[in-house]
Amino acid sequence: MRNDWSGQTFPHPPGRLRFVGDVRSVDPSRPLMSMLQHARTLGEIFEFQVFDQKFVFVAGARLGAELCDESRFGKDLPPALTSLREFAGDGLFTAFTEERNWGLAHDLLRPAFTRPAMQSYHPIMVETLDELFAYWDHQEGPVDVSRDMTKLTMETLSRAAFSKDFGSFTSTEVHPFVPAMISALRTAQRLATLDTAPGGALIKRRLRRRNAPHQAYVDDLIDGVVAERRAGPASDHDLLGIMLQTPHPETGERLDDLNIRFQILTFLVAGHETTSGALSFALYYLARHPEILARAQAETDEILGPDPDAVPEFEQVAKFRYLRRVLDEALRLWPTAPAFGRGPREEVTLSSGHTMRPGDWAIVMLPAMHRDPEVWGEDAEEFDPDRFLPERSRARPAHTYKPFGTGERACIGRQFALHESILVLARLLHRYDLSGDPGYVLDVSERLTIMPEGFELTLTPRTPAALTGGPAEDDQEPSEVPPSESTCQAGLNAISQTCPSGSDT
Repeated sequence: MRNDWSGQTFPHPPGRLRFVGDVRSVDPSRPLMSMLQHARTLGEIFEFQVFDQKFVFVAGARLGAELCDESRFGKDLPPALTSLREFAGDGLFTAFTEERNWGLAHDLLRPAFTRPAMQSYHPIMVETLDELFAYWDHQEGPVDVSRDMTKLTMETLSRAAFSKDFGSFTSTEVHPFVPAMISALRTAQRLATLDTAPGGALIKRRLRRRNAPHQAYVDDLIDGVVAERRAGPASDHDLLGIMLQTPHPETGERLDDLNIRFQILTFLVAGHETTSGALSFALYYLARHPEILARAQAETDEILGPDPDAVPEFEQVAKFRYLRRVLDEALRLWPTAPAFGRGPREEVTLSSGHTMRPGDWAIVMLPAMHRDPEVWGEDAEEFDPDRFLPERSRARPAHTYKPFGTGERACIGRQFALHESILVLARLLHRYDLSGDPGYVLDVSERLTIMPEGFELTLTPRTPAALTGGPAEDDQEPSEVPPSESTCQAGLNAISQTCPSGSDT
C-alpha cells in the first residue's frame, strides 16, 4: 500500500517536512479543495506525502483519459477505500475486482437496473417526492437544500433497495438507523487516516470500540430485514428481493446473507449522497442563473402543461433534454464522487514519462480533470449547460467526462440516479420558483461525497405557462454520459481524505 512508484518523484506542495511530509499543506476539513488549489500550480500529475504514505494525483484531462484505458488499467483501492471495507465489506464499491463476490453481485444486480426494473422504481420516486413537497408546503422560510435532498434520496433508496420507510418527511423523530449509519461510516473513514501515523494502531482500537454499538445496530437492522424476507413469501420487487431470489444465470450461485448486507449498505450510503449532491449543485446553479432557470422551466411547462402538480410518466423523463444538460454541467464542475483510483494491469509507461507497475496507483481528480482548459476551453470554470449539446459532446476527446467513473467497475446504479435526478428537477421547477440568497458563496462540504453546505432556497408556488406545440427539444439526442465508475467509490477523507472520495463500483 506504500505506492512507492519505484522511487519516482513528482511535484509536491512546498514546505514538506521530514517525518510528516505534506500534512501542513492541506486543510483536513477541506482536503479536496486544498488539492484542487495545488493542482493549479503543480500540473497534471503530482504527489502528496503523509508520513511514509505516498498519494499520486492526476489532474490533467489527457493523462486522466489515459488511465481510463481498460486494456491497460483497472480500478485500484487506495487506503481509504480499503479501510471502508470494515463498514461495507466486499460490497460493489469496496470489493477487489478479483474477489468472487464482486463478479457475482455485479452479474446478479444487472437486472435491477433494466428498463422494466426502472419502471417499477418510478412510482416510489414519485411518492417520496410528494412527501417532500408536502413537508415543504408546511415549512416557513427558506429550505436547507442539501439536507432535504439527502433525506429525499435516502428515503427513495431505502424503499427501492429493501422496502424500508425511515419516515424522513412523515415523522418528527429521526430514525436511529440514520445517525448510526453515519457514525459507523465516519469511523471507517477515519481509520484510513491512521495507517501510517505514529500511534495509529492504538487510536484505531479506540475508534473501533467506540463505534461498535453503532455498527452493531446497522448490521442487526439489515440482517433482521434479510432474515424476515427469507422466511416470508418469495418476491423480487426490490433490490433485496432480487439478491435473495435470483441465482446466477450460468453458475446458479447466490449471494450469502453477509454480502447481501454489504450490498444494501453500498447502495444506501454511496447512492443517496451522490444523487443528493448532484441535485443540490444543479439547484445552486439554476438559482444563480435566472436565464438558465427560465429556460429549464419553459421545458417543464411544454412537457407537463399548466398543472403545477403534474407528474411525468416514466417515458416522459427522458424528454427533459435541457434539464439533463443542466445536470451534466453541474456534475462536470462538481462530480459528487470526485475521484477514483487506477492501477496498471502490467508495467506501463505513461505519456507523462513515468513508469507505473502493478501495485502503484494514482487518484484521478475529476473536478480538476473536468476543468482542464485543453478540453473544456478557457471558460471551463463557467456554468454552461450547452457544453452538452450532442454535437459538442461528440467533439470532445473520449474519457474526459467521468462523473460516474469508468470501465468495468462503472456505477451500476447510474441510470437510477439519473432518472431520479431529472424527475426531481422537472417536478420541482414546474411547481416552484426558486430564489437564493445573493450573498451566499458556494461552500463545498466534503463528507463521503461533496455537496453545497449552508445553501438555502426560498420556494414560491408558481403557475406554469400554458404552452403548446410539444417539447422544445424533443428532436435532439440526449446528452451523452459514457458508462462509468461512480455511484459508488467512497472515502478518502481526513488525511486520507487527501484522496477525495471516489466513484467506482
